Amino acid sequence: MEVCAARAPGKIILAGEHAVVHGSAAVAAAIDLYTRCSLRLLPLADDEAGAGAVELDLRDPGLTFSWPCARLREALLMEAAAGAREPRPCSPDRLAAIAGLLEEHEIPEAKIWLSAGLSAFLFLYTSILGCRPGKVTVSSDLPMGSGLGSSAAFCVSMSGALLTAAGVVAAVGGGEGTGWESVGKVDLEMVNRWAFQGEKIIHGKPSGIDNAVSTFGSMIKFKEGELTNLKSSNPVKMLITDTRVGRNTKALVAGVSERASRHPDAMASVFHAVNSISEELSSIVELAANDEIAVTSKEEKLAEFMEMNQGLLQCMGVSHSSIETVLRTTLKFNLVSKLTGAGGGGCVLTLIPTLLSNLVLEKVIAELESHGFRCFRVEVGGQGLQLCQGDCSCFNGDVV
Repeated sequence: MEVCAARAPGKIILAGEHAVVHGSAAVAAAIDLYTRCSLRLLPLADDEAGAGAVELDLRDPGLTFSWPCARLREALLMEAAAGAREPRPCSPDRLAAIAGLLEEHEIPEAKIWLSAGLSAFLFLYTSILGCRPGKVTVSSDLPMGSGLGSSAAFCVSMSGALLTAAGVVAAVGGGEGTGWESVGKVDLEMVNRWAFQGEKIIHGKPSGIDNAVSTFGSMIKFKEGELTNLKSSNPVKMLITDTRVGRNTKALVAGVSERASRHPDAMASVFHAVNSISEELSSIVELAANDEIAVTSKEEKLAEFMEMNQGLLQCMGVSHSSIETVLRTTLKFNLVSKLTGAGGGGCVLTLIPTLLSNLVLEKVIAELESHGFRCFRVEVGGQGLQLCQGDCSCFNGDVV
């Protein structure tokens, strides 16, 4: 039995959301909330005996899906093994065939959001491993649809596990006793290209930012298609508040564009200001702060940029009453917050100063949770994709 596992982080936008669509710079960072994917390949003999299947176990919603290997070959007109080394887009014919396979599961309307993720899974699995029998288990720390890059983390961790099983990528060590090991740059680039194809199935026309941050980790600045890696020399900690309010990202993006068309000069100034904030924030995060005074000064500047960026997002019309509740609550404790992602609900970031006591932080969390929100403490700018091969006890203590 061959077992391997991969984990990939979620992401936040520190500055620049929405404005980036209009040419401004933005800054994104990985966070230490992960999606984990384990894969157990089953003996080929099972498939030859007609008993082989590809199974997907989604731990968080408690759902399991299975497709007989013979049915996959019939529907997708494939041989048992694909062994693709370079990613290729999913053709319309193949996507239609995958849709037919999903229809056989009669996914209820209430869970129709599953279809895109399942389509990405079937595409990635059969493209990389063909129709070889196996069981994939997925679990995640990330709330879905809240702007923390859950779909990208799914595609990156899935691609990492599948490519490891195919012998295309491998860990290079550096697990530091955690069981999770780093991946070399060339292999990361391969995983990122595959994950992007999965993201295209889920989102249609993704920017590629989410999967890049999830794959490579750390922080990046992006502007008009150009990505620049940022090196943060000091840990940055955030409180993420999930308002649990769903939002329509496409509608919010369209709303900003419509406002820009109605007020072109005013909105051009807003976007220019956001660009300046993103550029200056990029410089600040790379500054080395070697003592308590320097760290506090750096955090105060980050807080100011977040506060200004939030004001500009309000100018764009993408705030929400739930977001404003978070802002008012954290402001009572002299903490600065901003929305992350599309807005209109979703998640809000609050900078946690190094000198803030745990007692105060617990009070903040308690008050936020009294509104029905959910809070996560995270460190910003950490590891990207990591692998675990052989004894994968690091995967929630359980690989099945």
